[in-house]
Amino acid sequence: MYSIMAEYIWIDGQKPTAKLRSKTKVVRGPISRIEDLPDWGFDGSSTQQADGSKSDCQLKPVFFVKDPIRGGNHVLVLCEVLNADGTVHVSNTRAHLREVAKMYEHEEAWFGIEQEYTFFDGAKPLGWPDHGFPGPQGNYYCGVGADEVFGRAIVEEHMEACLEAGLDFCGINAEVMPGQWEFQIGPVGPLEVSDQIWMARWMLYRIAEDHDVSATLYPKPVKGDWNGAGAHTNFSTKSMREPGGMSVITAACEKLGRRHADHIAVYGAHNEERLTGQHETCSINEFRYGVSDRGASIRIPMATSNVGYGYLEDRRPAANCDPYQVTAALMKTVCGNW
Repeated sequence: MYSIMAEYIWIDGQKPTAKLRSKTKVVRGPISRIEDLPDWGFDGSSTQQADGSKSDCQLKPVFFVKDPIRGGNHVLVLCEVLNADGTVHVSNTRAHLREVAKMYEHEEAWFGIEQEYTFFDGAKPLGWPDHGFPGPQGNYYCGVGADEVFGRAIVEEHMEACLEAGLDFCGINAEVMPGQWEFQIGPVGPLEVSDQIWMARWMLYRIAEDHDVSATLYPKPVKGDWNGAGAHTNFSTKSMREPGGMSVITAACEKLGRRHADHIAVYGAHNEERLTGQHETCSINEFRYGVSDRGASIRIPMATSNVGYGYLEDRRPAANCDPYQVTAALMKTVCGNW
């Protein structure tokens, strides 16, 4: 038996956008399965998840990985939030996704999420001048050089941490706006991609903290002629990935169009600032889909169109979306009759 620092991570009840919280519990090792980690409690009145007169909430470990920041045998533990009596807390969107994923498990849904984010140095994006603006967009996307790319050391450290933790982390790139980046996770199942996005977000915040930099998921971090930040969600079912799947994808797009407003409602706060019809977006008040169209709500990749099967990309989710809600909505609409 030996001591392990377990960082318990959970999603709070803040509105309109939930935040990550965490605290450390010292437990006895070894830790080899989720059942080795005990439930824990926290003050819900400090996270907008309870009243002060009845403030106890419960943390239920559901997913853990090796802690690449502390190293050793230490672990990061993602938790669901329960009420004191063990029932599901109203802020616990993962519980609903568990039910939806079980309902449609025969569809074998895969997701890949492209998480965009923006580094800030105090009140300005990282690398921006103290007064005025940098040069216009055009040279920064997938750029190289100290005059075009800002924060690479943090991004590389974050990628290495995610890989060491065992996440299904599949890439990074500098984005269109200077100081903005993206990482990708997937393709994996709905619970897996959502858990891993939340875990990767926590690691991003924590690593950036060591560099005195903050990372924001706000969908329009700088007003004006600058790209916003999204969480483009790649989605497929087994029938989409098989020969002839293009007709299934087209039918899915038609379904998604009929439920556009329902999806926008759970695709992130302040998304209307980003979905303007400019800067590689479709207007929030419009729905359309097309092959290789980054100005559409749903983009069907060229490769999918060429071979006749594959996946679709939902370009509507904002960077600050809750992936539990996004993946649940896509399955309910496409696989069911939401």
